[in-house]
Formats: sequence, C-alpha cells, structure tokens
Amino acid sequence: MSESAVLHIKGRVLAGPAADEDVHDELWVVDGRITFDRPTGARDVRVVTGWALPGLVDAHCHVGLDAHGPVDEATSEKQAVTERDAGVLLLRDAGAPSDTRWIDHRDDLPRIIRAGRHIARTRRYIRNYAHEIEPEDLVAYVAAEARRGDGWVKLVGDWIDREHGDLAACWPRGEVAAAIAEAHRLGARVTAHCFAEESLAPLVEAGIDCIEHATGLTEETIPLFAERGVAIVPTLVNIATFPDLAAGGEAKFPTWAAHMRRLHERRYETVRAAYDAGVPIYAGTDAGGSLAHGLIGDEVAELVKAGIPAVDALSAATWGARTWLGRPGMTEGAAADLVVYDSDPREDVRVLKAPRRVVLRGRVVG
Repeated sequence: MSESAVLHIKGRVLAGPAADEDVHDELWVVDGRITFDRPTGARDVRVVTGWALPGLVDAHCHVGLDAHGPVDEATSEKQAVTERDAGVLLLRDAGAPSDTRWIDHRDDLPRIIRAGRHIARTRRYIRNYAHEIEPEDLVAYVAAEARRGDGWVKLVGDWIDREHGDLAACWPRGEVAAAIAEAHRLGARVTAHCFAEESLAPLVEAGIDCIEHATGLTEETIPLFAERGVAIVPTLVNIATFPDLAAGGEAKFPTWAAHMRRLHERRYETVRAAYDAGVPIYAGTDAGGSLAHGLIGDEVAELVKAGIPAVDALSAATWGARTWLGRPGMTEGAAADLVVYDSDPREDVRVLKAPRRVVLRGRVVG
C-alpha cells in the first residue's frame, strides 16, 4: 500500500460499545488517519470488508522479558510482532528490565506504555526481573521508575514468604503510601502484582490505581475497590497455571500450594463479583514471563467465561481499555490502528483469535 493510498473499511465499524450510535457502515484511512468523511479525488483505494474494532489492548504484558529475565532485541521484536499479528496494537508493559524504547521508532510494531522495571522486596520475586530493595528505598525507586516509564510504576505487592511458607504482603503501609504519593506527584499511576487477600486493602487505602491478578479479592475488599475506582487486570490465562505451580512447590511449601489452589478454584467467581460491584476490569495476559505472547483472544474469552457480558469483555480489550490508558480508538483524526474480523465479535468473542486484517498506523500489516 503506497503512502498516497486510501484504505476503505466497509461492513460494520464498531467504534464503541453502544449498539446504535457507535456502529458505522464504513470509514476511510487517509495519510494514516481515520476519517468518516469520504475523501474526494482518491485514485488508489484499497477496500477491506468485515467487522472492525480498534486495535486490541493487552493491559498486562512484558515485551523484553522471558522466564529467565531480560532478552535481546531480536527476541523482543518477535514478541512485539506476535502481539501485532494477534491484533494487539497497544501494550501496557507491566514491568521489564530491558530497554525497549527502540520499538517506538518502528512503524511496524505496536505502541507500548511502559511501567519501567518491577520493584520488589529483596528475595521476594522472580530472579532477574526486578529491582530488589528494602522499604526505606521504596520512595526513591518509585520516583526513578516513574520518570523512566510512560505514566505507570509496577510494584510487587505480595509474594511467597519462605520463612512462613505462604503468600505475604511485601511493604509496610507507611512506606507504600509515601511511594504512591510520590508517583502521583510525578504524574504516574501505580499498579501492583497481588495474589493474596491481605495485601489488597492496605494498597487501596494507600491510593494505588490498579491491581494485577487480584485473585485475593473478597466480599470485604471488593466494595473498597469499587468505591475508590481501583481497576483490576485479572490475567485469567495466567491464573490458569496456578495448579501446576502449586504442584511444583507443594513438597516444600504445602500451605502456599493449598492457598494457590483455592485462589484458582474461585477465580471466575472473584472476577464476576468484582464486575457486579462495578470494579473497572481490563484485559491482560501476563505474556512474556512464562506465557507466550498473542493470547489476548483467550483472555477475553476467559472474561466471558467468568460471567462478564461479551460487549463488556470486548471493551476491556478495546474501547474501555484505550480510554483508561489515555489512547484514542476509532475516532475522527486518530491514527488508524484497527483490526478487521470475518464475523461480529460481539456475538462470539472467539473470533478475536483470527483477525482477517490488521491495520497499524494506516498500513495493512497482517
């Protein structure tokens, strides 16, 4: 497709969740930008038909990271391409030790919103992933990552405490409250990895903006999240690995293993209860650690399986997620990042796993 070519998307353009006012019959892409007005004098027009959505969002992934730590640029590129080919054109990178800024200069790769590097308690997270520090250094490290990231900072809120043999919170209330306040002063939002129950209320009361995984939500803490508008990214495709993790650690940490199984067993109930209470929920896969990239279709299907209506599950990976992250969808003048499918994803979200066409910055790339 040449620089001067016009792309004409025909069929059903799902610019938002409303069944009537957000659905259009067509749009055009001119000079890489979306317009709903027919261009005049266009000679080189390529037509794509189908059901169009804004480029998908994976709100929790890790480009530049694998199970062992940072990866080289070639591996990072493969990860980004895999996401792109799955229709994911906006990534919130929820912690990575690699510098992936070079991706921003590639017109053929997705946009990334970075949270800098994970910040964890000493020997309380996966080796080679995080800054491992003690509470007295938390504010300084949060400030540094707030300046390094793209408006987000990632904490490890809880992890296994080997002395006690179970999940336990990592940070004292005072230190984490001061750190979150410093991030907010610098214009960054804060999120935290949390599996356990006990770590949640102190983080929310300290002013945190989002919780990753959030498997420990209970009927006591869900109203607190809803009242304060704290979002969750459940990463259900990652939570599916809990039984295998439990089996691998059961001999040494039986209490932790039993706890992980309980969290797994109630995962759908937890997500549905949060949804029913009005907690904001966004779709993320946790790809890039031990999980493969390109799983956003599976994650949206998991949200539906948990009981979230299909349109709201789609919004968690499209319209709603883009608004939450401060990025445009399919609006007049926006960069043309969109995905086209053979059938209506509102009727069956599993169609997300098979994009017909992927358009990135106005170019058909898949």
